[in-house]
Formats: sequence, C-alpha cells, structure tokens
Amino acid sequence: MTGLPVEERFANHKRGYKSASVVTKYGVELAPEWYEDIPAMPYAEAALTEPALADELRDRGYLVYGPTARKPEPRRRRSRR
Repeated sequence: MTGLPVEERFANHKRGYKSASVVTKYGVELAPEWYEDIPAMPYAEAALTEPALADELRDRGYLVYGPTARKPEPRRRRSRR
C-alpha cells in the first residue's frame, strides 16, 4: 500500500527501490483491469481491504504474495507409530 500513483510504484519496484523482490524479478507490466475500479482509500481502510482482494485473486487461480483474510487451517497432528 502506498500513496504513490500505481505507475510510479511499479517503476520503483522494477528499479529495486522499496521493492518486493518478486516484482523486481518477475514483474512485466501493470494490469489496470484489476485495479482501475478500486477507489483511492485511506491507509486503514486499504489495510483491511487488501487481504480480501488478495484472497479473491487466489480463488481465481493467481499466485498472490501478501496477506490473507482467511483463518489458518488447524495443523494435523502426525500419528505416532
């Protein structure tokens, strides 16, 4: 999340400034169809919204690095033999 325009933030990622290494290494281009309908919002609201949007993309089959709104599944105990 940032206060910068999307294009400027992506350019920063690509040049390695305050970047996520996955974007620096693999980012090709922006996909405005995924974000152009999302209005600008205050940081606190964005922090609550981002995990749900990330989960929606995961449900559509995309690999998403970032937070999730889902509760972790309980770990299964290994049976002792």
